[in-house]
Formats: sequence, C-alpha cells, structure tokens
Amino acid sequence: MNHIVWVDIPVNDLDRAIRFYSAVLDCEVSRQGGPGFLFGLLPHEGDEVAGCLYTPDGDNAPSASGPLVYLNVASRMAAALEAVTLLGGSIVKPAHPIGPHGFRAIILDSEGNRIALHAPAF
Repeated sequence: MNHIVWVDIPVNDLDRAIRFYSAVLDCEVSRQGGPGFLFGLLPHEGDEVAGCLYTPDGDNAPSASGPLVYLNVASRMAAALEAVTLLGGSIVKPAHPIGPHGFRAIILDSEGNRIALHAPAF
C-alpha cells in the first residue's frame, strides 16, 4: 500500500510546466481537463501513485518550501538535471547519495516549486 496516493503540483503556466516535466521525466505529461478546468496528468498505470500539474485558484501557489515531493528519474539523473536548467528550472542541491536509497537532487521547477529528483543509481 502506498501512503501517498496523489500529488497536485501548483503551476503558474500550465503549458510551460507540461514541457518542463515531460522533458525532466522523459515521458509525456498529457494536457487534460473538462469544462472549466485543465491540468497536466503525470503518467501512471492502474493503481500507481500519480499526480497532476494544475493552476491554483488562490488556495495554493508554487513554493520553494513546504512538502518535498520525490519524482523518479530512474537511471536518467544527468539528463534530467540538464533538462531542468534548459527549461527554466534551477538546481538547488546537485545529485548526491542518500545512503542505500540511491541519489537525489533538489531542484526548483519552471514554476518555482521545490522538487526532489530520485534515482536508484547515478
């Protein structure tokens, strides 16, 4: 059982954030929605933990502090970090070991959110 079931990542510019996360994660973040709402759906299958990019309506905002969400970049840490800087994000803490749990880097995404990128090996 996953304790985290969904993550909403607030963004200021949905299209920019979709391009950013698609490149960093090396997969398609799809633009979806319905009447009166749009979001970028992070790819997932079945009951996997998932999330979306969304434009908040005053109840939330992109932030460089607060909860830290870890996104899996598999064996692509270097490529993911390159995408971060190319697409308007910044590296807060470069990739570093986290004991037997692999490696992480802490970034600010294109919208100003603090995010951790995780890989089992560098």
